[in-house]
Amino acid sequence: MANGQWYPPEWPDRIRALAAGELEPAVPKRAATVLLLRDGAGGPSVHMLRRRASMAFAGGAYAYPGGGVDPRDEQPVHWAGPSLKEWAGRLGVTGEAEAQAIVCAAVRETYEEAGVLLAGETADTVVGDTTGEDWERDREALIARELPFAEFLDRRGLVLRSDLLGAWARWITPEFEPRRYDTWFFVAALPAGQRTRDTSSEADRTVWIRPADAAAGYDRGELTMMPPTISTLRGLERFGSAAEALGAAREQDLTPVLAQARMDGEELVLSWPGHDEFTKHIPSRAEGGAA
Repeated sequence: MANGQWYPPEWPDRIRALAAGELEPAVPKRAATVLLLRDGAGGPSVHMLRRRASMAFAGGAYAYPGGGVDPRDEQPVHWAGPSLKEWAGRLGVTGEAEAQAIVCAAVRETYEEAGVLLAGETADTVVGDTTGEDWERDREALIARELPFAEFLDRRGLVLRSDLLGAWARWITPEFEPRRYDTWFFVAALPAGQRTRDTSSEADRTVWIRPADAAAGYDRGELTMMPPTISTLRGLERFGSAAEALGAAREQDLTPVLAQARMDGEELVLSWPGHDEFTKHIPSRAEGGAA
């Protein structure tokens, strides 16, 4: 039975064009996404969104809250947790402003798409409730890019809690894909008192699901996912709590994963280094689709 690996039908032609020097790779945009966890009787569950089928990138696939880094995410914010220098080293970037932008994007996108905010009035507190008309106005202004994230935090007297995030993985969209992202994956626990909301305009469904159950749905071909999504889910299966996963984040390898494509006779071979389960062997006249 085919699994739910997202595989666009145009990829073989684009791979061939890239190999022939007829395709110029797009520069990947920096992005951040968050595996938001909450504990339950059967272990932690993760919050997932199903992208609308109409989306140009990965339509119909399950993913996590996240999105591109906004240049204004570099604006100074009140900061708690590891220093920007430490974050730059952990994320593998050269500048502290770059590191802040990536972390801020992770926190901002989680608030925009799930209504959950990893910030508090002090360095050791977290906002307990982000519902209400005034919060919703600010959230919508953030999405519309009418309100910089730094101004949003400052207006509310909030400190960004970078210590509530654990860097988990880094994946870069293949060179033959027209929409490319250099994405950092983070883990975080749902703060006490907060709850997720179905607030993303890019999703038609949201779920809390145990990583093992989501992975099983993918294996049966019932849930469509991109390789980074199913890979990170499998990595979470062994943990009995959100705290265990956050503690393990310090040891996660953040070496970027970038797909590679090569010709083997008349067959295209698509692979993700270190992740053999995603290798594709594509006959010269293969048709695409989730497979």
